Amino acid sequence: MGSGATRVIHRNLNHTYPTLVRGEGVYLWDADGNRYLDGSGGSAAVTSVGHAVPEIVDAIARQAAELAYAPTHAFSTRAIEDCARLIVEEFAPPGFGKVWFVSGGSEAVENAVKMALQFHRERGEGTRQVVIGRWGSYHGSTLGTLAWGGNAGRRRPYALALPHAEHISPCFPYRCWLRGKACPPCDLSCADQLERVIRQVGSENVAAFVVEPVVGATLGAVPAAPGYLAAVRETCDRHGVLLIADEVMTGFGRTGRNFAVDHWGVIPDLIACAKGIAGGYAPLGAVIARPEFVDQVRRGSGSFAIGHTAAGNPLSCATGTAVLRFIRDRGLVRNAAEVGAHLRSNLEELKDRHPIVGDVRGLGLLLGMELVRDRVTRTSFPPEMAVAKRVGSATLARGLVSYPGTGTVDGSSGDHLLYAPPLTITRSQADELVEILDESLAAVTEMIGP
Repeated sequence: MGSGATRVIHRNLNHTYPTLVRGEGVYLWDADGNRYLDGSGGSAAVTSVGHAVPEIVDAIARQAAELAYAPTHAFSTRAIEDCARLIVEEFAPPGFGKVWFVSGGSEAVENAVKMALQFHRERGEGTRQVVIGRWGSYHGSTLGTLAWGGNAGRRRPYALALPHAEHISPCFPYRCWLRGKACPPCDLSCADQLERVIRQVGSENVAAFVVEPVVGATLGAVPAAPGYLAAVRETCDRHGVLLIADEVMTGFGRTGRNFAVDHWGVIPDLIACAKGIAGGYAPLGAVIARPEFVDQVRRGSGSFAIGHTAAGNPLSCATGTAVLRFIRDRGLVRNAAEVGAHLRSNLEELKDRHPIVGDVRGLGLLLGMELVRDRVTRTSFPPEMAVAKRVGSATLARGLVSYPGTGTVDGSSGDHLLYAPPLTITRSQADELVEILDESLAAVTEMIGP
């Protein structure tokens, strides 16, 4: 449908979008019969189990026929209890025991912060109101999550409306913000910044530090350097600051572990998650908390001052249970690790063949590729060239959905591609992804010239 005929406010008001009509496994089909490999996993890292999985569809139909909605101010449901139990007992890191359900990632991070603020207030430390985030991070699209996040391009239009937040440099070894260049081996100076900012603000005023263990959309799958999460965990403990892990993209097997923090053995205080929890079949997010965290509020006011119309929706929770059981029963966390390693190796080979590829990074099936004008100096392309978007358009024309990102370097310049296909992807399908990307990189390189 042309941009003038649609009644929908699409992301790009001047773009005509193909109409998808069907999905199956890792593939999508549009109304013209064109097939696309879902290399981004939706927008992005959502479609954890692929499309049109019969077990998931059947579970949704059964729950819809039984009970689609419930007033959570008055009742619990079997669907919400089952999903929470599955998350805590089979996926969450050790020490977690309670789950609060929401509709998506922005709500999950926002609710995690609100829970942290209330936790401090209930134990007599109500001055702890400041949240520290990192530049180059992305925690959601609400005003609160934009404030705590560090995606400059998304923050800029709303800068004067954002609530106060503090930020430190990202842990980004390929482009160390502190050294102005790459920093192998990383000396964790970026982690030391947290200590300095807490001291400047006053630890009695700081509530929480929010961190993506693997920075997804803004930087293109940048994992924390070895020792980084342990360092910030220790700093938070020393100052009584809560550590919130934003695992909206990385949770439930995406990185080849149940949660990304499992790679480093660091236990946060709260985990915000969404996306893969219900695989795109229903809107669902959650905050996972330690029991003692919830007990503090139970002994005080007795209730968290949070709530949403669709929080704990039984249809969404039943969908989440079906998706998580499918991930568990099909060994998809292991598949993400194994096929992810295969895919990354092939992406590294593309780097050897294409000079515009400066870096390949990520964990499991959350992988990124940064595009540069000069690989030696790591000079980025001018933003007006829109190189990542050009590559994304080239792959789409050839049957691969990519997730292009911009502002990788400083919030304005820099290009990257993010790949997060369904955890069901096979090696041969990963090879298909790489083949299309190979052709697309060559085409765009020829187009932009030296």
